[in-house]
Amino acid sequence: MTCEDTTPRRITWEVRLYEPVSRVWMCEAYGQATTSAAAADIARAALAGHLAQHPARTTDTYQAVVRTDHGDTAVVHARDLDAGWTAGPNVLDALPVYLRETLAAGVSQ
Repeated sequence: MTCEDTTPRRITWEVRLYEPVSRVWMCEAYGQATTSAAAADIARAALAGHLAQHPARTTDTYQAVVRTDHGDTAVVHARDLDAGWTAGPNVLDALPVYLRETLAAGVSQ
């Protein structure tokens, strides 16, 4: 028996870059999906895929934010990405094709 919620829910995700001069987070990628995947896994996959395609400079601060329609929020920073983590099929299904292909190629993080 599991305590995980497997009911699909609508999520909105965004990858953001911190702009220190103006002290704001700027959205660099954005998407919506209906999925049963964990919000933190979606954030991790979106951020890893984005950074694989657009490598960060050493001074950049990136984060991914996922919000569900039920008000839950998950935030993952680039420093929180694990090198050995792989996205599951339900996570990949919630991402656009360009991120799916990047992660499937094994280029993530």
